[in-house]
Amino acid sequence: MEYDRPLFYHVMEYAAASERDTVDMVSGNPDWGPPDALREGLIEYASGDPGQFQYPPSEGLSPLREEIADRRGVEKERVIVTNGAGEANHLSMATGLEHHSGSEVLLADPVYPYYAGRSQLLGATPTFVPAERTGQLDPDRVREAASEETALIVVNTPNNPTGAVYDPDVMTDLIAIGEANDALVVSDEVYDHFDYTGTFESALSIDSEHRVVTNSFSKSLGVTGLRVGYAVLPERLVEAVRTRHMLTNVAGSRPAQRAVYQALRDTDRSYYERNRERLRDRIETFTEALDAIGAEYARPDGGFYVLARFDSVPGTLENTKRLIDEAGVAGMPGEAFGRTRADWFRFALLTQRVDDAATRLEAFVSDKQL
Repeated sequence: MEYDRPLFYHVMEYAAASERDTVDMVSGNPDWGPPDALREGLIEYASGDPGQFQYPPSEGLSPLREEIADRRGVEKERVIVTNGAGEANHLSMATGLEHHSGSEVLLADPVYPYYAGRSQLLGATPTFVPAERTGQLDPDRVREAASEETALIVVNTPNNPTGAVYDPDVMTDLIAIGEANDALVVSDEVYDHFDYTGTFESALSIDSEHRVVTNSFSKSLGVTGLRVGYAVLPERLVEAVRTRHMLTNVAGSRPAQRAVYQALRDTDRSYYERNRERLRDRIETFTEALDAIGAEYARPDGGFYVLARFDSVPGTLENTKRLIDEAGVAGMPGEAFGRTRADWFRFALLTQRVDDAATRLEAFVSDKQL
């Protein structure tokens, strides 16, 4: 996987230019609205005094950091608010490479492509560890791949694109591997609110100086455009990450942070459960269609993506365009996520038109099987 302009943009542009009606199953933008408290927070902020429109503290608004720290069971001083989880992940990886010997980054395959691209952008060498067919990551394979050259182990749970949820034993083993090889484990947990198994456990439950957790509110609150994320860091890396964040961005968005804080404070659990139930229904609808086609797929235990493989239609970029042109369904080619699922497609279930997409996909694939 070479660092280049991500295929996401190429596919989305191709779908947008299509003359036929197309169901978007590419983007990770939730189609439900944010909670009322977040909207109210933005409205209240707009009528604030002039001082509220100036730079916030570089590490984030204090009330928001306190709220995150309370929820995650950590000291406020270890929380840095960032411009989305993407920046939190970038800062953590860059700082980990700076503070650990070696230049290798261990990644699962299939992998969210930004991790691989970011590794190369930072001058590191990504090494891919094949996941199981279910999407689970076998710690023994990671242990075998790790060495003194390993500086980082980057994982994502619940996982994009596989939907796998790593259980506590797996996370414990991964962090132990990091400690044994003096490598930093970066656990990206942006889909933590979308666990359908009850087995998800944050890496924060494991006490270690060799792990960072990154997260955001983009998915859980349905606000990918506000760009509010955070990193929870070991004490030894806090100052380095804070400085790198300040030199990169100065600070984040004060109104976005203020609105997210109000949403966290005033939104009850029913908001999150409604969205999980919505996605459970969509997973059921979509996988029933895949069963009818005879597709191979990994049923997601978390997140909102489905990987699927059709014998008659390999998941190449060319066939991704055919799906758009002939079926009116836009997904992602498997090659975007690594080698082990290069002939698969990834579909995002963040559309109210999952039923339409399932019907169109079933008709298209069935026709190719004739």
